[in-house]
Amino acid sequence: MAKESMKARERKRQKMVEKFAAKRAALKEAGDYDALQRIPKNASPVRLHNRCQLTGRPKGYMRQFGVSRINFREMALKGLIPGVKKASW
Repeated sequence: MAKESMKARERKRQKMVEKFAAKRAALKEAGDYDALQRIPKNASPVRLHNRCQLTGRPKGYMRQFGVSRINFREMALKGLIPGVKKASW
């Protein structure tokens, strides 16, 4: 389980990216890189990191489902994810 501060920091970055997205795009279009440097660093989408929605785990993230591999496996075995079942051959 990730610390609440890490999850909160990631949410804060996400809000900042959304807030400055239009301004960043306009400045890039205009080629005004001096003004682009004055925008906060956390407004850059590159600084975002995918985290599990349930636990906040940063590694083993499955983009299609939005959870970590551990939570994905537990949910799949319980039948909580439609169309997913354990492979056997």
